[in-house]
Amino acid sequence: MTDFTYDLDADGVATITWDVPGRSMNVMSMAGFAELEALIDRGLAEAKGIVLTSGKKDFAGGMDLNVLAQMQAGGTQAVFDGIMETHRFLRKIERAGMDPKTLKGAKPIVCAMPGTGLGIGFEIPLACHRIIAADNPKAKIGLPEILVGIFPGAGGTTRLIRKMGVMLAAPFLMEGKLLSPKLAKAEGLIDEVVPPEDLLKRAREWVLGAKDTDLVKPWDQKGYKLPGGAPYSPQGFQTFVGANAMILGKTQGVYPAAQALLQAAYEGTLVPFDTALRVEARAFTGVLMDPTSSAMIRSLFINKEALEKGARRPALPDESVKVLGVVGAGMMGAGIAYVAANAGIDVILIDATQEAAERGKSHAEGILEKGLQRRKVTPEKKAEVLARITPTTDYTALAPCDLVIEAVFEDPAVKAEVTARIEAATGAILATNTSTLPISGLAKASQRPGQYIGIHFFSPVDKMALVEIIRGKKTEDRAVAKAMDLVRALKKTPIVVNDARFFYANRCIIPYINEGLRMVAEGVPPALIENAAKLLGMPVGPLQLVDETSIDLGVKIAKATKAAMGEAYPDSAVDEVLFKMADQGRMGRKAKAGFYAYDETGKRLDLWEGLGTLWPETQSPDLPTVQHRLLMIQALEAVRALDAGVLTDIREGDVGAILGWGFAPWSGGPFSWLDRIGAAKAVEICDTLTALGPRFQAPQSLRDMAAKGALFYAPLARAA
Repeated sequence: MTDFTYDLDADGVATITWDVPGRSMNVMSMAGFAELEALIDRGLAEAKGIVLTSGKKDFAGGMDLNVLAQMQAGGTQAVFDGIMETHRFLRKIERAGMDPKTLKGAKPIVCAMPGTGLGIGFEIPLACHRIIAADNPKAKIGLPEILVGIFPGAGGTTRLIRKMGVMLAAPFLMEGKLLSPKLAKAEGLIDEVVPPEDLLKRAREWVLGAKDTDLVKPWDQKGYKLPGGAPYSPQGFQTFVGANAMILGKTQGVYPAAQALLQAAYEGTLVPFDTALRVEARAFTGVLMDPTSSAMIRSLFINKEALEKGARRPALPDESVKVLGVVGAGMMGAGIAYVAANAGIDVILIDATQEAAERGKSHAEGILEKGLQRRKVTPEKKAEVLARITPTTDYTALAPCDLVIEAVFEDPAVKAEVTARIEAATGAILATNTSTLPISGLAKASQRPGQYIGIHFFSPVDKMALVEIIRGKKTEDRAVAKAMDLVRALKKTPIVVNDARFFYANRCIIPYINEGLRMVAEGVPPALIENAAKLLGMPVGPLQLVDETSIDLGVKIAKATKAAMGEAYPDSAVDEVLFKMADQGRMGRKAKAGFYAYDETGKRLDLWEGLGTLWPETQSPDLPTVQHRLLMIQALEAVRALDAGVLTDIREGDVGAILGWGFAPWSGGPFSWLDRIGAAKAVEICDTLTALGPRFQAPQSLRDMAAKGALFYAPLARAA
């Protein structure tokens, strides 16, 4: 089986079609590169020109990152040699038989993109002489590599900068910005957008009409000047100084890919094009061999993709959801109704009053209206999605549902009453949306506990990618399969965990918040706490996170947990801080008053000056100590969750940590981080922190790993 096919028409135009067997999206492999080069050579030898296109609805999703993982295993020289070999091939496409002195004699090569082209799926087109895309509003074009801890290293960095200039290329290289074909043309990324039915016709026309001057890239022409100015020009100097500050501000220095990208861009603009490719390859090799990129690729691509494809799904027939019931049209229920309707699922949305149910539907309307204003949603799409949501107070309307999600108030008595009403109306599998309440306890209200399951959506539902599926003690496999099939249909990432208070995500994030609050009570400067977290790569510090989730919610959780745990409750010092803030009326962002001060519009300003009065700053520990407290407390809880059987797969632990609460993405997740520093070092850090309390006591499993020099991912690596 081949990834590419070749056809030479009567006019002498060769069409090379990329169509990887058994894949919904084309991805490039090393074998694929060799196959494509052989066909390019054939076309250059016998055709007037070449059209490179795809046999799928999209062009390509990028490089198979498993290949990059294999390159890493070969060592630094193997990575560099592999990248330089790619540069050599793409340079062959770019020059296409051209005489290096006269710049004549090349054969035209055009890329005809029917849909999405990402990563290498855009770097190959950038090497072609023209890029023509079908007018496909669902397609995305760009270079998202920075989002998985690397940067465009197959010439994408060098070519895009020389094509657009550093300033205009920056959002696409440094932020991974993706655009639809029309917007990509407007920004100068591609050359033409045509109706889908005209794509190949227009590409062949261009090939047959191309002139020698059309086939010479600007950077190969005599007298070429970098758009926007070279580094030492007044414009260029400002650009690079600003870009360096921006990158450090956004990455806090923990993401090496961004800094390496800027270095490749800066040095590459000072030298000829072919030397710039070597500079890019050198920088890319350094990033690829850095453990940060390995961890991010593994967690954010390989493991995430495996989970989304159903790696943890029970081996049962398809359980796709055709009609979804949602009971409770508050913020969570309304959000679930929207994402389901947007995915093409009919939704019955129930609340106690028709007004409340209609208000839940209007939540979806509000999201769609914003999309309409940003031209990401058409009026037809908006009407279609809203038509799928039926708001009502009538529980009998749930009869046709094959899954019902109860999303009412976090009170076991309320949930029990609603469970009885749902089960009287339908035989559907029933899921409870909860973030803290144990599923097995809630399932006691069900007449069918085997078909009762927990689904924890994160807020806001339309934006958060993770969904935690909680298996109760009596939950059967079919309920798990049904829940997973729903989550996958919503294009979110599922993790499956076993039942316990707080499940997995909240079990780990609450200690992070609490550690920040403990330090406030100890007299550690709040600014040190918050900035230490950000320098770790956490998206927000623990105090800001409390403000965002609301202090009164923290008080409520604390009281409920204390009531459940009794004498074993460990967080009285935390309660002192939370309850005192609540007594001050500082309930967080929603009240425009919390650990931070806010302006009249709710915009966050600086830390509240009154914190120093309530908790005088009496100590200032060094930065590493504060960081170890904040990161280790989360990692230890993840290990305890694994030891307790709440987690049964470390891949879910790492992916869930990054997507669920933003655990330092550069690390690859808590288990990847512990592997990176080594179990022995982790135990050493724990032993230095145990004076603060038993919460930092290293689990015996971690000590055993330290004694053996074991790694969490070693068994998975052997299995692969």
